[in-house]
Amino acid sequence: MSPRPGLRRYYDINGWSFVGPAVALILLFMAYPIVWSLWMSFQQGRGMRLSFAGFGNIIRLTQDPVFQLALGNTVLFFVVQVPIMLTLALFIAVLLDDPHLKFRGLLRTLIFLPCVMSLVVYSVLFKSMFLLDGIVNQTLLALAIVSEPIPWMSDPFWARVLLITAITWRWTGYNMIFYLAALQNIDKSIYEASRIDGVPSYARFFRLTVPMLKPVILFTTVTSTIGTLQLFDEARNIVASDTSAGTAGPGDSVLTLSVYIYNLTFRFMPNFGYAATVSYVIVVLVALLAFVQFYVARERDR
Repeated sequence: MSPRPGLRRYYDINGWSFVGPAVALILLFMAYPIVWSLWMSFQQGRGMRLSFAGFGNIIRLTQDPVFQLALGNTVLFFVVQVPIMLTLALFIAVLLDDPHLKFRGLLRTLIFLPCVMSLVVYSVLFKSMFLLDGIVNQTLLALAIVSEPIPWMSDPFWARVLLITAITWRWTGYNMIFYLAALQNIDKSIYEASRIDGVPSYARFFRLTVPMLKPVILFTTVTSTIGTLQLFDEARNIVASDTSAGTAGPGDSVLTLSVYIYNLTFRFMPNFGYAATVSYVIVVLVALLAFVQFYVARERDR
């Protein structure tokens, strides 16, 4: 039985009184900035002296070598780092799901710990470890793996390797937790039946584990894609800051789209319109890649 009109109106007023402040805050701090930044992306000018330019900023993107370099670096980090990180996270989760493994709780904590570490501590740690006379080079020299220290902070190639290593070290444990939680929800009788049928372990992994983890793999792939395309902290604090300190640095070899947006807004002459246009390149990339990932996952289910 539906409530009377007066009582229904009373419920509506009470409901909106609860959600109204939250809706107002969302509109003010999320919806309004999104709409305003989209409008700003069609304007040009220095600082807040903006004028409508139509598609001028989009045309400028095609002629901007720094943007093209930042886009190339961002895509490179995405293509190389995300598969490595997710593969490591999946294999580690499978290993730590073994009920016969000792100290499972301790190992899970140690692998997950980097993603909750302070960014400042994390940056200082990696910068000190990968200096020319840091512990990494000293270890490699002591083991006779290299004949001279690797210039992690000054060579463009090794700067990219360092950045990929740092991101993988920090976020592998985060994705491992999702896989581990999904593995613990799989009925163990499925594996028992496959063992009885003589299915080898590698076939159980690829034929049973991976298909049953497909929704979680899709989720971690999308979230990792978003995080990598928005990469800023590591590129700004671990490698690029070495250049700003006045020492030899890798230049723009680790410049990402987010760092370029920061430079356009705060380091160089403020160009908010062009910076907004570059930010929407990230939005378009995330949307396209997410669509492709969902489409591929949907096709495999058929």
